[in-house]
Amino acid sequence: MKIGDKFKNIYTSIKKSFRRFPITIAVSIALVVISIIINEKGFGLSVDTRNIYERIRMIIGLGIPLSLCIQLIYEQNPNLKGHHKILAYILGAGFLVFYYKFLLKDFNMVNTVRYMVVSLFFYLAFTYIPWLKRKEDYEYYIIKVFSSFFLTAIYSFVLLMGLFAIFFTIDQLFNANIPRKIYYYSFLVVGGIFAPSNFLARIPEIDEDFEEYSYPKGLKVLLLYIVIPLISIYTLILYIYFGKILITRNWPQGIVSHLVLWYSTVSVAVIFFISPILDENKWANRFKSWFPKFNIPILIMMFVSMGIRIKEYGITENRYFALILGLWVLGIMLYFIFSKKLRNIIIPILLSVIVINSGFGPLSSFSVSMRSQNHRLKSILVKNHMLVDNKIVDIESINGEDKEEISGILDYFQKNHSLRNVKYLPKDFEIDDMEGVFGFPYVEANISKDDYYYFATEYEGQSVIDVKGYDYFIESYKVYRRNLKIDHMDASYDMENMVFKLSEDGSKVYEANMKAYGEKIMEKNKENLNKTRDLINLEDAIIIDESQDLKIKYIINNISGKKDSEGKINVENMEFSILIKIK
Repeated sequence: MKIGDKFKNIYTSIKKSFRRFPITIAVSIALVVISIIINEKGFGLSVDTRNIYERIRMIIGLGIPLSLCIQLIYEQNPNLKGHHKILAYILGAGFLVFYYKFLLKDFNMVNTVRYMVVSLFFYLAFTYIPWLKRKEDYEYYIIKVFSSFFLTAIYSFVLLMGLFAIFFTIDQLFNANIPRKIYYYSFLVVGGIFAPSNFLARIPEIDEDFEEYSYPKGLKVLLLYIVIPLISIYTLILYIYFGKILITRNWPQGIVSHLVLWYSTVSVAVIFFISPILDENKWANRFKSWFPKFNIPILIMMFVSMGIRIKEYGITENRYFALILGLWVLGIMLYFIFSKKLRNIIIPILLSVIVINSGFGPLSSFSVSMRSQNHRLKSILVKNHMLVDNKIVDIESINGEDKEEISGILDYFQKNHSLRNVKYLPKDFEIDDMEGVFGFPYVEANISKDDYYYFATEYEGQSVIDVKGYDYFIESYKVYRRNLKIDHMDASYDMENMVFKLSEDGSKVYEANMKAYGEKIMEKNKENLNKTRDLINLEDAIIIDESQDLKIKYIINNISGKKDSEGKINVENMEFSILIKIK
């Protein structure tokens, strides 16, 4: 095929997507426009105004999968009239407005997770809505959708790299000084307009016939002769590992649960994609028949491991999602074992139901986690006789471990929800009130001497820097491994040795040991050394040094390092601003 014909086909397919999914393409264009507006306004926006723009952008982004679902529902029901479709889009717009006003008021953890949950639900629905009334060839439909996605990704990447190459060449050859934002806007246009248009043009029609569709040879080779052997070896390794656990009775940490979970999830996808060739390929049929049975014991061991940690620390959102994904995988494996005739559309439908349930209602991740942590708090209080008539009383005999547990529970609620969600606490309770209520102050969990520490200057990045009386302003990272010309001197910063230096014609003019400055600041803030993250007072973060010819002001932005066996933090890295006055 000639190049001209290829471009003509691309143009025709994009034109087709505009006709079939006009609202979705319009919403995608709106997403690109709002992203450009946010970037153009940049730091001119106040924090509140920027948050409004970001919320609008997220709502527009949510409109993409929602509009796709509406269009596919309409296509699946040809008896619906045009006004039904218009009404559906009006209701969809109303839903987005409602979501903006009531469910996305800010960017806390609950709202962010719920947004991702709703988005995932709509994208999953997009994959199965067209096949709700059809029984055959669902796997072929999904294969075509995924193939279209990856092909679009390749086209978009090549187009974007080509545009970047053109901009770079023009910039270098003609000194055009093309702004960097042009690269970002090109990415937005390609990713937000070209890619969706190209992808949607390749989505099979609702009534498309797959009887003559042949299973992709490349996918067959990938799954049967690469992925399945790897999964089989991985399964053998897990059996050996869990055999070791049964012998040593040393149960694994959380990382093993996640490895089992993702391996099992990938295996579900593999069985899904090889379903169309089960009758013609013995190797695929054997894998589908035997793997789910071998996977069940591994999943059971995973649940036992999860149960041990849940019993010890209660349920949190992360453990909840791991648990329900594991239950979904277990359910699908049992479905593969006992179902005589697979109808694999049940896989994404069940997952979408679980996903939406995890974000809303009494069985959501938030409700279950808060109940679990409240129950855990009650157990500790009852054990220590600190709960009388549903009110907390302080005692002196509570051990250090329980103090850490109580502090950790309150910290969880403060970071992820609200202290108002904790039972038994007085009204308007704050963490600083712990000593008055519980009889002891907030206790940081035990920290290993190998843990990494990070201390930031209070109001970092928001305070105004006074440069009056100084000639030059530079940032430490800008002089790392290179020299900057300052008047008649070269400025450099050796990050490994943490030494800032000014030199002239190779001779040292000025040198400062920044590590020593960092240690002095840590000494001033030593009451915070039991915390992995904390703030440094701004006045402590300002250091002024003078020589005969120079006056230098350092403003420390952050300090990081590790704690040694004696409890002292060894400063390993610093970021700072430098003001220089030449006398």
